[in-house]
Amino acid sequence: MLEKQFSMLIDGERVQTDNTFPVTNPATAEVIANVPEINSTSVQLALTSAKNAFATWSRMPLSQRQPIIERYAELLEANREEIIDLLIAETGKPYDNAEYDFGMLTTCLKFFCEEAARIDQQVIPDPDGRFLNYTLRQPLGVVVGYLAWNFPLLNLGYKLGPVMASGCTAIIKPSQLTPLSTLRCAELLTDAGLPPGVVNIITGTDYDVTGPLLESEIPAMFTMIGSTRAGIGAMKSACTNVKHFSVELGGNAPVLVYDDANIVAAAHSIVDLKFANSGQVCVSPNRCFVHESVYEEFITAAHERASGIVLGAGRGDGRRMGPVLTENARDRMLSLIADAQQKGAKVVCGGKIPDPEMPGFYIEPTILRDVAPSMELSCDEIFGPILPIIPFTDDDDEIELANNTEYGLAAYVYTQNLPVACA
Repeated sequence: MLEKQFSMLIDGERVQTDNTFPVTNPATAEVIANVPEINSTSVQLALTSAKNAFATWSRMPLSQRQPIIERYAELLEANREEIIDLLIAETGKPYDNAEYDFGMLTTCLKFFCEEAARIDQQVIPDPDGRFLNYTLRQPLGVVVGYLAWNFPLLNLGYKLGPVMASGCTAIIKPSQLTPLSTLRCAELLTDAGLPPGVVNIITGTDYDVTGPLLESEIPAMFTMIGSTRAGIGAMKSACTNVKHFSVELGGNAPVLVYDDANIVAAAHSIVDLKFANSGQVCVSPNRCFVHESVYEEFITAAHERASGIVLGAGRGDGRRMGPVLTENARDRMLSLIADAQQKGAKVVCGGKIPDPEMPGFYIEPTILRDVAPSMELSCDEIFGPILPIIPFTDDDDEIELANNTEYGLAAYVYTQNLPVACA
């Protein structure tokens, strides 16, 4: 267990509650912390606090908000290694991945401060010349933001940066699986001089308690990155009044590799993309369609690249892939592999737990060949370290298969023919 005690931030105060929930290190399968389970009273306090703070924060000019945000970024950098260590403990990321995640937080804070300074009025010409028409951009109000667990700090930056720079206030709820690094970052907000209530960071697992965050008429906007199911549920709950929504949901990204591509370079690129963050990326390549004439060459190059991936969390030479986040996620990966094998797919590499004695929720980077579009892993988002490779011969059929999904979000094309890539 970590020695540190974690608290929520509500109305500028660190808040504990009577109940807690555990946080598990996926690299060891051990509980490392207990985090406050928010209650109904604290939810209402967070809503009221954010509403009250908006009245003054929204009227504060950017020239006064910006030094606070910059000071916050400086404090984050001063506590960089401690925060990265917490991030590694809750996610199982290798150090380089965690360092990138942290770096995106401070980058977002600085970027949105600069972007806010570029917001200006737009004058709209009046055909009759009788009126002066112009637009003004004003702070929207209270924003409720839910963070995804795969990149906790990058997600935090995507929410805090635009909220603070634009003059809005926020209630941020990190994933119950990875709240520790976010809660540590919350402590530094008050040290940076942020007025109480501008940013409230809460934790909880019980929707009956946190539901009022969405159902309340106080928030003007809801934003999240997460699964399609979670996004649909949240938007339904939030429709008690007219709110703005900004959501990035599930993906099932196809990859198209044509016969004129640099096959070795394409294979290496796709393997690197697929197994980054243990495949737990919403834009990760999910279905890899490779032209039949270069199919074997591609598989050989992909196998060679994947075989060099070193498993491990935290600091250590060459570590490139950590565990998946939960035991359920690992079991689902094994189930997807078994389903594909039963239906005719073959394992090129991986496909199993690396060592039964190895703690944590590791699974080997896995490549499957001869995958059919009807297999379960072709139909749903994998969100794990499995790369299915599907052969194709006809370009039109392959594009139809690539588009045969309810998901959008991302797609990849490898070819040296620009008209084909843009078709």
